[in-house]
Amino acid sequence: MDYDEEEYGQSLVPAALEYLDPAELSYQEWVDVGMALHAEGYPCEAWGSWSRRDPARYHDGECDRKWRSFRGDGGTYGGTIVHMAQERGWEPPEVEDRALDWDEVTAVDCDPAAWRTTRPERKVPEERRANVVVDATWLESEELAEPSDEDWHPARQLTEYLSALFDPEDVVGYVTEAFERDGRWTPAGKGIYTDTAGDIIQRLAKHGDDLSYTLGQPNAEAGAWIRFNPLDGGGVRNDNVAEFRYALVESDEMSPGRQMAILHALELPVAAVVHSGNKSLHAIVRVDARDYSEYRKRVDFLYQTCRDNGLKLDTQNKNPSRLSRMPGVTRAGRKQWLVARSMGKASWQEWREWLDERNDDLPDPERLDEAWDDIPELSPPLIEGVLRQGHKMLLAGPSKAGKSFALIGLAVSIAEGRPWFGWRCAQGRVLYVNLELDRASCLHRFRDVYAAMGVAPENLSGISVWNLRGKSKPMDQLAPSLIRRAARERPLAVIIDPIYKVITGDENSADQMAAFCNQFDKVADSLGCAVVYCHHHSKGSQGQKRSMDRASGSGVFARDPDALLDMIELHVSDELRKRLESDALRMWVESWMDANEAAFGDWRSRVAEEDLADGERLMSACRPMAEGAGWQRHFLDGVLAARRSAAALTAWRVEGTLREFPRFEPKNLWFQYPMHREDASGTLRDAAAEGEEMGRADYRAQGRARKAKRDSKRHEEINAALEAAIAACAEDGVPAKAENVAERMPEIDGRQVSKGQVQSWTSPGKNDWCPFRSRKADGERYGIIHNPEMESAMQGW
Repeated sequence: MDYDEEEYGQSLVPAALEYLDPAELSYQEWVDVGMALHAEGYPCEAWGSWSRRDPARYHDGECDRKWRSFRGDGGTYGGTIVHMAQERGWEPPEVEDRALDWDEVTAVDCDPAAWRTTRPERKVPEERRANVVVDATWLESEELAEPSDEDWHPARQLTEYLSALFDPEDVVGYVTEAFERDGRWTPAGKGIYTDTAGDIIQRLAKHGDDLSYTLGQPNAEAGAWIRFNPLDGGGVRNDNVAEFRYALVESDEMSPGRQMAILHALELPVAAVVHSGNKSLHAIVRVDARDYSEYRKRVDFLYQTCRDNGLKLDTQNKNPSRLSRMPGVTRAGRKQWLVARSMGKASWQEWREWLDERNDDLPDPERLDEAWDDIPELSPPLIEGVLRQGHKMLLAGPSKAGKSFALIGLAVSIAEGRPWFGWRCAQGRVLYVNLELDRASCLHRFRDVYAAMGVAPENLSGISVWNLRGKSKPMDQLAPSLIRRAARERPLAVIIDPIYKVITGDENSADQMAAFCNQFDKVADSLGCAVVYCHHHSKGSQGQKRSMDRASGSGVFARDPDALLDMIELHVSDELRKRLESDALRMWVESWMDANEAAFGDWRSRVAEEDLADGERLMSACRPMAEGAGWQRHFLDGVLAARRSAAALTAWRVEGTLREFPRFEPKNLWFQYPMHREDASGTLRDAAAEGEEMGRADYRAQGRARKAKRDSKRHEEINAALEAAIAACAEDGVPAKAENVAERMPEIDGRQVSKGQVQSWTSPGKNDWCPFRSRKADGERYGIIHNPEMESAMQGW
């Protein structure tokens, strides 16, 4: 073939760009188009002119600013635009092949690179799963019969159309005048936009099929047009649409009969279908949108679904105030007629439910042997040893545990590439969704945390804060908005603080919380980022619970995230609290005295060595020096501040339940407003969790009871053995002395009893549990073993 494939691909760019509708593209896709045009050498004006087709999002100067940032090395070329257009149903023109003459000369380039027949491999957008419910290859076109002249009743046609779409009080816009340009008839002006549907129907009933009395004389060559959404009577712009009820579905690229077959198969909630009098159908589809924003989303989804199912649409028909063909008039000798009313599902919601039932978005199962030799790499860690990128983490803790400060610290750590709680973090962008604090408090906290961490704010642009206090929605409604906004930032992590503000359903219901947690999966999958969120503990003591069982609500909270970090407060004893206060005093006094070295000189030489190690004694030793310098008030204010700081210190333990990493040793932290610091000295290693103290006392009591039971059984065994051994001594005619008794006793605890053990057991006043005692004669250290109680009972017999 006598053409260069790469040049051919470049030649398709203008046509592909013309096909693409900027209003239909995401922000990133819009940027990709600009980068591709830049890489192919087009001027910025080409991008700007095309972008103006989306007036709702177009801003003057934005294209110029973005254009200047392109460097041409992003791997995005004209083929990207062609690919995007093909994904949306565009088909490039066929290239004509021709045979070469026998004497035709072809140029050969010996450079191996010249043998490449395709552009360098580049990443293309991930394939989107289509909402396919129609197999267009099996559909048969429907036969559509234009009404005969005998059955042609224009007034009835228009009345039925108006009744199907409008209420009597709705304002309807229509145009009957037209002008011809380049052989094509176009509506002239804005037309009429103040009549109500009821007024028009009344005039039709009065004047009958001669529509000139009702609407004005339609142009017989051009036909007439009508707006399918009610207006406010003030104009015909999108801003003048009173209700966003309907969208227009039209295709000029297939026969009307085939269009009708697809419309029926798709079960679209169609209010009316009008034949254009030429080669297309105009289907007025119910979208029932609350506002323009929802209208755009629903129309985008509607158009995409139609394309997925083989209905190639005219994407210029999206705006809600657009004109459509009016039934009941003629166009160049052909009728614009009402084909159908009220077909398919009754409402948008019913249609969406039907579509979801017919086609889910679940991936197909994959055979393990097909992936065995090409297993994908694991996602890199976001928090080393704790959480991978693209995964989910829950931080749980009691009220006022500093969870928000901890999450703000995590945001700072990721943005600046610093450790968090001692774990290294990957560096990247973060979106912090603030649902609880007012904007000023939240921003002040970020500044306070930066200062407390001692981190220079070098990457503030890497943190975006979305303040939603008082504006939050349930998570199933918030997730799409969150995804749309975060898509522009491409963050490594989205932090949601806290989730009780967006919980949908009963937090104690496992199935409802499973559906709620699925929203976090949706965010993570859509953005390719980690999702971190926090939740509070349930009511009551938590010390005796496992860390994964402390979060309030269903156990789904513990089992859904890939990493669960739980914070529980540690008990700080009075002794430890005094030591903390002493250390705080010592450090403050030392720093204050050193800062005022000019006044106090070598002050340490005037303080006893034993006083330097104790905060209270050091404070007492240095106070006279401060008084002598006239700084007593300043000194005492600092002492008071140090005491208050120590008193405000709280101790915390972080425990983890991890899916991707081995369980880590619990981390002990001190919370000193506004951040948590690791307990580097190990002071909290043996500290018990709050609520665990009573549990330990119970365990000790249970241990003592078990020991007493074991001892009682052992004592009974020893007493029985002593009694038997004493009886054996009597039978053998030997005195029941310790050595003779020990020789005749069985093993106790698996060992032979010794003389010393017998003496210890039978020593008077030593073992209350043993009834046997040693009776000593004069001059003897140890005597005969006997049972005084038994002998006393036997006297007189």
